[in-house]
Amino acid sequence: MPKNKTNKATAKRVRVTGSGKLRRQQTHLRHHMEKKPSHRTRRLTGTVEVSGTDSRRLRRLLGL
Repeated sequence: MPKNKTNKATAKRVRVTGSGKLRRQQTHLRHHMEKKPSHRTRRLTGTVEVSGTDSRRLRRLLGL
């Protein structure tokens, strides 16, 4: 049986922590930055944990 391939687009967007959780960047931080308040952009920096409903789908794409 052939090996499963990792979806590279997903691998570039999602990281796996040491405990096995999935982390991703927050959205709405790419353009139209002048309109957004600076407290909103500061809140959106950093990574967040992937929701439980998405994690199963993303694990399959990553081959975990």
